[in-house]
Amino acid sequence: MHEMTFADAALDVPPIGRADVGRRRCSAHGVSGYALRRALIAGIQRVIARRDEINRINVFPVPDGDTGTNLAFTLGSVLQVVTAGRQGHAGDLLKRAASEAIDGARGNSGAIVAQFLQGVSEYVGNARRVSGEALANAAAAGSRAAREAMAEPREGTILSVIQAFAGEWTRQAESGVRDLRIAFGAALERARAALRATPDQLPVLKEAGVVDAGALGFVDLLEGIDEYIHQGRSVLERTLAGAATLDRGVDAATAGHGADECHRWCTECMVSGDPVDRLALKAAILALSSSSVVIAGTREKVRVHAHVDDPELLFEACRGFGRVSSEKADDMHAQVESAHQSRRRVAVVVDSGADIPADELERLNIHVVPVRVSFGSRDYLDKISLSPAEFFRELRESPLHPRTSQPPPGDFRRLFEFLLSHHPQVVYVGLARALSGTLQSAESAAARGSGTAGRAHVIDSMSGAAAQGLLAIDAGEAALAGWSAESIEARVREMVPRTRLLAVVRDLTYGVRGGRAPRLALPLSRWLRALPIIVNKPSGRLGVGGVMWGRRELPGRFARKIAKGLDPTRRYRAIVCHCDVESDGQRLLSELRRLAPNLEQAWLMQAGSGIGAHAGPGSLVVGVQEIVPLGDGSGRA
Repeated sequence: MHEMTFADAALDVPPIGRADVGRRRCSAHGVSGYALRRALIAGIQRVIARRDEINRINVFPVPDGDTGTNLAFTLGSVLQVVTAGRQGHAGDLLKRAASEAIDGARGNSGAIVAQFLQGVSEYVGNARRVSGEALANAAAAGSRAAREAMAEPREGTILSVIQAFAGEWTRQAESGVRDLRIAFGAALERARAALRATPDQLPVLKEAGVVDAGALGFVDLLEGIDEYIHQGRSVLERTLAGAATLDRGVDAATAGHGADECHRWCTECMVSGDPVDRLALKAAILALSSSSVVIAGTREKVRVHAHVDDPELLFEACRGFGRVSSEKADDMHAQVESAHQSRRRVAVVVDSGADIPADELERLNIHVVPVRVSFGSRDYLDKISLSPAEFFRELRESPLHPRTSQPPPGDFRRLFEFLLSHHPQVVYVGLARALSGTLQSAESAAARGSGTAGRAHVIDSMSGAAAQGLLAIDAGEAALAGWSAESIEARVREMVPRTRLLAVVRDLTYGVRGGRAPRLALPLSRWLRALPIIVNKPSGRLGVGGVMWGRRELPGRFARKIAKGLDPTRRYRAIVCHCDVESDGQRLLSELRRLAPNLEQAWLMQAGSGIGAHAGPGSLVVGVQEIVPLGDGSGRA
């Protein structure tokens, strides 16, 4: 049986290729789910193929260069649904597409497109087929829903282009135009004109010499659909990466332009309830220091997007309206830096299990994927919505031992794809495989992400905490020197045996509660007054590497033990981490510097939850690394 294309279904004509197809009229039966499915696939393929161009011109609301990646990620969720089967029911298809878009929405523009699809779906309802006029009205409903989702709608953005498109399509339908090719084509031309006008509406766009990136992505979606309307399924049989597009007069000069630079975190979460009071939720978020607020979704499920300085304040506000899940917070300062450092060949990524001084993260522009930390039913993003100081306070006070869980592959995939839109390669220096499944999540993202195969390199640090942090710093310095990903990977593997982790644990209670230490070890250590020294093993595991007897003058004695292990003919650097005992950390660092004059670099910081959950308050953790000069650039490829 012949399966109709969008053109066949919409225009009630024989299969594509018969004469005078363009002059046929829309039938009373309307467009089927089969046709809508293929039209969406064509449009989404075009956006995904064009995402690097969209990223390149992204200056509003923040010049962080991720709008194309966010749109591709959002619509990629829809693509998984529409390609999963042959949905002939238009209403069901749109309902599933909208639901997946809400669940997978990323970024400001992604959330707006998701709410547009939600409005379209709600208008179409349970209709099995949809007439051209109904589709025009559905687009208008989607435009209203998208605008209502924004706390502060701005003209000259994707909202203006959506409104122009929907308004023209509705006018075509009201004037009696029933040929879908003509009506949709006229609406597309109006959207293109609205896109060209965006620099006249937003000064930041005119200053940068670009159009709005989110609006460009929406027009790309429409252009892919329009190609399918005119050409049928042949559009789906070729890549759209090299397809000719409208000359929009864009320029790559985005550095230094942007708005809303006062907020650091691009924050998102899902709020589920029955129902979720969206108006009250929006008011609660606007009461915070926030911007670019989008509240998208249904009565039972809402995607929240906002730019904030404190993600946990946002998540806490959302918890008052339902169950909060899918928390995400992207560091826009780091993203802006990456967008402006596109000449650097390699971007370096770690997970939050690595302890790295904030100044070094900023200097080397190292990107961090947060591990999840939970106390009972409360979930946090490590070092983002739960700082190390807050973690140790909760650890002391909560009767529940914290649980840490690896980031999902989607967190790595989103970051890898964003970074690869600005850099040729990515290197991830990960928490040891023997300690966590985090490395496996990154490997899955590198293998399955769009355009990541062969470009995203995943490296096992064979350690964690401060030792992992030192390896990431070394990788970041090699990247800054212009090394290739392959050379950096070889360098990290060379540095692994030259990097040690040592931790003295004051109280084994936390290790026993977390299942990292046997129950018998706690009474034995108290009876013998023995404090275990935990070290990283060549296998990547942590194990006991010695003991210290008694607690008196612990920082000084621990410093002497570390200094004895250093070769006086070599140079070293160290990261000293304290578990909520800063004064002990300062004394340890001071003694290390006195006892080891060949310790050329050293930092002091609060330990993270990765090791703190098991070492517990009062513990001291040190990462030590031999300094091996990068040389004359022989690592460059």
